[in-house]
Amino acid sequence: MAPKSQQTPADGHDGEMLAAARHLNRRRFLTVTGAAAALAFATNLPAAGAAAAAELDAGKITENPFTMGVASGDPLPSSVLLWTRLATRLFEPGNGLPAKNVKVRWELAHDDRFTRIVRRGTELAHPEFNHTVHVEVKGLDADRVYFYRFRTGDSVSPVGRTRTAPANNARISEMRLAIVSCQAYHDGYFTPYTHLAGEDVDAVFHLGDYLYEYAVTAVGGKRAYTDRRLPALFNRETVTLEDYRLRYALYKSDPDLMAAQAAHPFVVTWDDHETENNYADETPENDVPPEEFLVRRAAAYRAYWENQPLRRPQRPDGPDMRLYRRLHWGRLAQFDVLDTRQYRTDQAYGDGWKTPGPESTAESMTLPGLQQERWLIDGWKASRAQWNVVPQQVTFSRRNNPDGSGTLSMDSWDGYPASRERILAGAEAAGVENLVVFTGDVHVSYALDIKRDAGDPDSRTVGTEFVTTSIASGADGAAHPSNHAAYLARNPHMKYYDGRRGYVKVTLDSEAARGDYRSVDYVTKPDAPLVQGASFVSESGNPGLTPA
Repeated sequence: MAPKSQQTPADGHDGEMLAAARHLNRRRFLTVTGAAAALAFATNLPAAGAAAAAELDAGKITENPFTMGVASGDPLPSSVLLWTRLATRLFEPGNGLPAKNVKVRWELAHDDRFTRIVRRGTELAHPEFNHTVHVEVKGLDADRVYFYRFRTGDSVSPVGRTRTAPANNARISEMRLAIVSCQAYHDGYFTPYTHLAGEDVDAVFHLGDYLYEYAVTAVGGKRAYTDRRLPALFNRETVTLEDYRLRYALYKSDPDLMAAQAAHPFVVTWDDHETENNYADETPENDVPPEEFLVRRAAAYRAYWENQPLRRPQRPDGPDMRLYRRLHWGRLAQFDVLDTRQYRTDQAYGDGWKTPGPESTAESMTLPGLQQERWLIDGWKASRAQWNVVPQQVTFSRRNNPDGSGTLSMDSWDGYPASRERILAGAEAAGVENLVVFTGDVHVSYALDIKRDAGDPDSRTVGTEFVTTSIASGADGAAHPSNHAAYLARNPHMKYYDGRRGYVKVTLDSEAARGDYRSVDYVTKPDAPLVQGASFVSESGNPGLTPA
């Protein structure tokens, strides 16, 4: 498969040839290299008999193994997913533990002192999964807060707080959530997470770039105020499974991130940097053979699943992983969580900001892949929710370049207008009245009206897009970047633009969707205070943002 600069969209017979090439690439993935074969092992829990494999006496773990804290995710009406990872030595391959199973006890309670235990059990932390633990606790009450913790040997984890979703048919008056994205460790401290940990929200949606593949220096890049010295193994780009596992250890050791993940259940999806910048399906950023890139993708996907609070259906199979999925919050909201990296057509014109043309406007261009497009639209047809929410990665609405050049981002939905039109037509045909899109990626905050015709600012408004800035990526930002006035002038459907770091708190109720933009003025120094930004509402049945 050609590198990005040489590729054109597939159509007709070319599409069949591309599908055949993908099949061949996967065969090569499984057979060409020993590394590929090693990564392609089944990702179910170790096979029958493995439970009787060598087991480490937990009493021999004398150092704290809960150095990455705890997390929970994907709340269902009767179930929660609990996560932790054992590591006595964060920055060593193997976590400082031998290649043996470790027995981990878990408890779920109604109170944070664990006087009213609801469920308890034991799970094995397998070395095959880097001693990560995923516990699916079932049979719980709907719409209820719980507390959880893990134990192994004499060590006890921090206490986490989680909750179940309301029953699918429940009439819910309100849901509060937050959206976050883009946390480059080397660009600064994760201070927004400390503030988010104290927010009263039901869930946090992470929209991608949970980590970055780029090298991190011994002083942690721009984290110059810390006395932590990092080993040289971080000062290289992540490529192997060991690289990605170690990078998650670095990120998850951040105390601000640990606080937020202990405080709220997370719903996660990836963007590009969890694997490699701006990759598209099997096409890497650089001129690397597809089967070689698939080895890297398999490593990245495996480490992602290991280190996120994800359920069993999301376990990867070699270089493939079904991450898109659907969650509900009673009758109030349906969340269709997208994956816009794994199935997309390669970016037109070699990526970047380019003038639209036949390559980018071709009907064959798809951002989520045709199967995921159909899944999304079919889900809308069956939806009974008041709000249909799409957490995803890249900017959905038109963004005209503020420099007046007429160029558009080929990596966002502007580079895939046919795909966006199919989505909007599907929403219209399904009778979706309250469409809300959550977006990350761009390291700035936007509030946008979604127009039925993206190129016509006078066309009908059909939804609302809340774009969250980064947690740290891009280092210190500014409330009004240099292109602030030009951006707003050339995009009248853009109601807000802010370049600082932070997150968006979103409230959904029977009357409106409200977005409250929260930010900090700096991240290259710790402990920045929270700044309350602008707030916007979109009325139910009357899409279009107005200041709150």
